[in-house]
Amino acid sequence: MPATPSSNVADALARMEHLAKGGPTASTPPNAGTKGGPRAVPAGYFALTRTATYGFLAALPLFVLYEVLVRVTDGGTGVRVGADVWVKALLAQAGVAGTLPLAIAVVVFGVALVLVERRRYGPLPVRASYVGGIVGEGLVYAVVVAVAVSSAVGALFAFGAPLGAEGGAAVAAQAGGYAPGTASGLVLSLGAGLYEEFVFRVILVGGLAWLGRLVMRKRGAAYAVAAVVGALVFSAVHYIGPLGDAFALPSFTFRFLFGLALNALYLTRGFGVAAWAHALYDVLVTLHIFG
Repeated sequence: MPATPSSNVADALARMEHLAKGGPTASTPPNAGTKGGPRAVPAGYFALTRTATYGFLAALPLFVLYEVLVRVTDGGTGVRVGADVWVKALLAQAGVAGTLPLAIAVVVFGVALVLVERRRYGPLPVRASYVGGIVGEGLVYAVVVAVAVSSAVGALFAFGAPLGAEGGAAVAAQAGGYAPGTASGLVLSLGAGLYEEFVFRVILVGGLAWLGRLVMRKRGAAYAVAAVVGALVFSAVHYIGPLGDAFALPSFTFRFLFGLALNALYLTRGFGVAAWAHALYDVLVTLHIFG
């Protein structure tokens, strides 16, 4: 079957994610393995859930929930996650605009992604319990990261630039929560987990790690540079544009450290876990469980 633009993009992103997480160099044939056959199929929960196939399957509920609920809760205001606007603006330039074309494009992309990994590994076992495990794992990481980063920010600024009445948890709420009503905030939290992780983790950090592997040839150094640069960009974009926040060093630091933690999750546990950790963290903040 001839390659389609969606399959080409899926192949590129799958290779980028695979290389970013320790795969062979770009010169290695995609099916290279023992005796030239497909590489061994990832076995077990932790190996399978790092694949792009499981990342797509885990992200699909976030996509459906966000795209359906944002139309119900925004009251015609058109409020969207910034990364959502960027992605859809690029898709519109390619002629993909509107709900139905977007849904079709996502399905085609997902099928292409699965076929790419099927060609690389052979058939991957699909287990619903593993997808559920990704959600549960994301919740655990959301809580752990929130507590760790909030504590770090509180300690960093306890004797420096004063937080005033705000502690680390309050800065976490400022940096992660959404101002709209609870329903809108919850929906935007889901969108942030999906679209921001796709833009900042898969494209930005994955791309930087891939380039770093080509230039440095050392995985650890490539990961470190990609993670730090990606976290700086992730934090900085929250203060850019007419809807950006007023710059404050505590919230910038929190977002940098939070982005660094998400980068580590993406590089070690894959897109699905990072997306759900981000989404559920924002949900917890919006519900005032943190802060």
